[in-house]
Amino acid sequence: MALLLPSVLRRAPDGWRVVDHFRPALINVLKIVTAFTVAHSITLSLATLGVVRLPARLVEPTIAVSVVLAALNNIRRIFAERGWMVAFCFGLVHGFGFANVLIDLGLARQTLALGLVGFNLGVEFGQLAIVAVFLPLAFGLRGSWVYQTLTFRFGSATIALLAATWMVERILEVKWLPF
Repeated sequence: MALLLPSVLRRAPDGWRVVDHFRPALINVLKIVTAFTVAHSITLSLATLGVVRLPARLVEPTIAVSVVLAALNNIRRIFAERGWMVAFCFGLVHGFGFANVLIDLGLARQTLALGLVGFNLGVEFGQLAIVAVFLPLAFGLRGSWVYQTLTFRFGSATIALLAATWMVERILEVKWLPF
């Protein structure tokens, strides 16, 4: 969500401005979703098949850091305007997290490929469902106080705070959040 929130806005020297047309917003979102998908598919496959494996103790806090950075980038510029490149890098990390979940299912070697494809498709359908609901709604509200202040600014700050809490939980191995 942190990467999608600015999809109906564009950064100007004096702050965020609304995009004038739906098509550029859609193309931007498609680039972001595709980059994230390709990246996490690569690391999900490599990790699930045992080619590369990173410990969850490293992956989980790194995923949280990526979410914090994405959300903070909405508030203050951290990354250049190439959102799809950021999404690709974050997707690489998230793929390792998805792999840890899939590996924990303990699938037999002969069903691993099918499980990998099914899991990956499930993640993609979930992402596409979120985009299909979010983008038209965000585009319709993009110029409103509700979107620019509550959804975009407050939403980004909330995402950053939750992800920072998640990061600390993972690093210190404590549980503060009920989810």
